[in-house]
Amino acid sequence: MRYYLESLGCPKNLVDAHGMARLLKLLGHEPVADPQQAQVLLVNTCGFVEEAREESLGELRELARTKRRDQLLIATGCLSQRWGEALLDQVPGLDALLGTRRWSEIGRLLEGLGQGRRRPPAARRALLGDPDPAALEAGSRTARQGATAYLKIAEGCSAPCAFCAIPLIKGPAVSRPAEKVVRDAVALVEEGVKEIILIAQDTTAYGRDRGERDGLPDLLKDVLQALPQGQQEGLPWLRLMYAYPGHVSPRLIEVMAGDGRVCRYLDLPLQHAHADTLRRMKRPANVERVRSLVADLRAAMPDIALRTSLIVGYPGETEAEFQTLLDFVADIRFDRLGAFVYSAE
Repeated sequence: MRYYLESLGCPKNLVDAHGMARLLKLLGHEPVADPQQAQVLLVNTCGFVEEAREESLGELRELARTKRRDQLLIATGCLSQRWGEALLDQVPGLDALLGTRRWSEIGRLLEGLGQGRRRPPAARRALLGDPDPAALEAGSRTARQGATAYLKIAEGCSAPCAFCAIPLIKGPAVSRPAEKVVRDAVALVEEGVKEIILIAQDTTAYGRDRGERDGLPDLLKDVLQALPQGQQEGLPWLRLMYAYPGHVSPRLIEVMAGDGRVCRYLDLPLQHAHADTLRRMKRPANVERVRSLVADLRAAMPDIALRTSLIVGYPGETEAEFQTLLDFVADIRFDRLGAFVYSAE
């Protein structure tokens, strides 16, 4: 079948979309850039915040409005997982749902829908919930964009943050085996990739689901050791994303500082800087520990660029708490910063 695939949301969604595309290619399906030329329309949705949900709903509804009777429309990704079969009622004309934890079963879903289409009307189907463990590593956990590629090292998140729906959508953290991450990294460099970005909901939680309290430094060393270092065939940059501040260890800083191929960059989503607000958020509330961490990072790598994300207007935030946040930002002087007004998610 010919399929059209659009991916919305974050790089982790993009990795899943590329994984689905590779699986569909192996099964003999053909990608097309024009929805009108497709037999199957796939939208890999984002369901995290309201604006993202509205974007996903808008795209689904537009495709549902314009699709032909011989076309199938499938919603995959976060909004499918979060809303479940209620999404079918929100988008008339939607034929099936595929959740975040079962995207590797895209071939099975298409096969079932293809059979159903010969028995009008087509039965709407949903593949949600936890996957078959054997299917967890199906497909690919990489997504390439030119000379840059995203490489997913874990699925899900086990952090207790009160404001975040990701554990509900993605499930608890499950780290990929180190040898498979290394295999994918080597394959990407052999394809000519010049920057690999390691991603997860929390990269610094890597290995904790297996009892490893500080597994990311060892994974970094394994990846770097496996990659060639020549000027032409080597990897200039290995970048880390989404580092939970309480999990950035001295060993991780040492590994980052000790190899010039590790990009001098770290994304630390702190969310706030007042201890009381952080406690309500169920986030690490030791702000002095954060200040010490930033100082350690800059001492080890003076040229490091630090990014953070902050939430303002969290329930219960006082003017004094907000002023503490402003003072903290002025003092730390992040290189990049994203600020978001709280919304009930």
